[in-house]
Amino acid sequence: MEERPKKLLILYATQTGNALDVAERVGREAERRGCHVHLLSIDQYDASCLAQEGTVIFVVSTTGQGDTPDPMKGFWKYLLQRNLSGQWLEGLHYAIFGLGDSGYQKFNFVAKKLDRRLLDLGATPIIQRGLGDDQHPSGYEAALDPWMISLWNMLNNINPKYFPNGPEFLIPYENFMAEPKVRIRYHDIKQVDSQFSTNSDLNHIALQIERARRVSPVKFSLDKNRPDCILKLVKNEPLTKSGSKDKEVHHFEFEYVSSAIEYEVGDVLEVLPSQNPAAIDSFILRCNLDPESFITVHPSEMENQLLDACIPIKLKTFVELTMDVASASPRRYFFEVMSMFATAEHEKERLQYFVSPEGRDDLYQYNQRERRTVLEVLEDFPSVQMPLEWLVQLVPPLKTRAFSISSSPSAHPNQVHLTVNVVSWTTPFKRSRAGLCSNWLAKLDPEQRVYVPVWFQKGSLPPPPPSLPLILIGPGTGCAPFRGFVEERAIQSLTGSTAPVMFFFGCRNEDNDFLYREFWISHSQNGGVLSEAKGGGFYVAFSRDQSQKVYVQHKIQEHGQRVWNLLREGAAVYVAGSSTKMPADVLLAFEEIISKESGLPQESAVRWLRALEKAERYHVEAWS
Repeated sequence: MEERPKKLLILYATQTGNALDVAERVGREAERRGCHVHLLSIDQYDASCLAQEGTVIFVVSTTGQGDTPDPMKGFWKYLLQRNLSGQWLEGLHYAIFGLGDSGYQKFNFVAKKLDRRLLDLGATPIIQRGLGDDQHPSGYEAALDPWMISLWNMLNNINPKYFPNGPEFLIPYENFMAEPKVRIRYHDIKQVDSQFSTNSDLNHIALQIERARRVSPVKFSLDKNRPDCILKLVKNEPLTKSGSKDKEVHHFEFEYVSSAIEYEVGDVLEVLPSQNPAAIDSFILRCNLDPESFITVHPSEMENQLLDACIPIKLKTFVELTMDVASASPRRYFFEVMSMFATAEHEKERLQYFVSPEGRDDLYQYNQRERRTVLEVLEDFPSVQMPLEWLVQLVPPLKTRAFSISSSPSAHPNQVHLTVNVVSWTTPFKRSRAGLCSNWLAKLDPEQRVYVPVWFQKGSLPPPPPSLPLILIGPGTGCAPFRGFVEERAIQSLTGSTAPVMFFFGCRNEDNDFLYREFWISHSQNGGVLSEAKGGGFYVAFSRDQSQKVYVQHKIQEHGQRVWNLLREGAAVYVAGSSTKMPADVLLAFEEIISKESGLPQESAVRWLRALEKAERYHVEAWS
């Protein structure tokens, strides 16, 4: 009896889609070498079966401050069980590719700790782990390409059955091009017209979002299909000085229009943005699509009898709600597929060069560095006419944007407040770019009855009890969650005693971007919760108002003795803001204060802070 071909198991853990993109590319490159592949999200795999596997390739991303992606949390919890012996994974060969950003303190932390744990359990690495870096001039592919070359060679040495013709053998792209993973069915408008309401009622809006996201090939978690609720915008006001070139920040207030959703301070609001109607129309026109047609989208392998259960949706609505055509950059595979459909020879050659190892850096410069959108890329290659099936599969999904809630439900019972930095920047080739969600929100007029679909999520900042002393650090829009904290603590102080709160805020100029100035000052005076009389304090670092730059870490050190006293009283530290240097600089400031005030050496201060983290009294919520 002929032996079945060896299958290579690839498990990926992704938060934003990058790890899936890499896993799919590793899978395609293996299949081009004649290897059979089984690709799975790590939350679809039974961790107890790991010991029975021969070889596993892991592709894992690191999120936030060294956090594990949501789909990996159950798998990781299983691996940490104490009853697993050091020989449990003997016989398992593995390779790991991590995706991270060296701008973060815990660069590729998830890949590193997975590697250590697999070794502890007796598994054998095939090659040294690969660590992709978003900060590299060529992105994570700079590390991925050489890592894959080593992987194929070492995998072939371990078991030649993976590659019947050797790792150098390659099926040409033209012969290898897979079929799209989805099929599109078009429906007669008369058959489905009764399914749709012409009313703009909120339930209909929520239903449309749920329907579009449910049939999208992007697997949103089931609780993310339908919005938790739809909020009405009641206030949109700038917090920064009008005409300020450095920064534009807006304060938003939303009201519930149906049943209220409960949330706590420190929670996060995810907003589904609307895309520019002109961009949607241009995309549909460029792709020769009929915006008024009704479609269903389903996996290619779905049984015919199951297709009838799919409810059709208008094509234009589907594009608007699920496909990011004018803000996100397409992935590398988009260019591979485009090269198959290019009819102009010079366009085909350029696309083939882009996806070759030699063209990797140029593609990164053209695409990611310039943040070219799907629409711009398609317009740059006019001979390419991709079928809708491929577009649905490859256009980046329209994602929700997460914002720290800047209100207390106790202070504003029927409202949710947000503090949003309106994002804009210039690319290396001087193209103006703008953040999709923040710029859309900034242009909304509360007088126009605007409704916004949202989801509530737990953030990284747990709500503190009133008896817990707090040291809060929130420069810029990092102050957002702490506005809610202070509101909540002020209300708690009306009916009982509360612990002290120190808050360190930072901005560029006192006149331009001192966010919520009156609010902070009012709570720092007359025995307020931020007052020194109550054992707390409010301190501001204006980084540009003097010749020498002053940041929050300098203010923390300036008040080091009071900070140390509060830490000794059991205070919790909360840090929120930019993920670049701030969290690391703040941590270093605490290390120096602890060392100086306690007389301990620096190493002991580091251990002291690690103990604080383990006791869940040092929290960080940072964003890029």
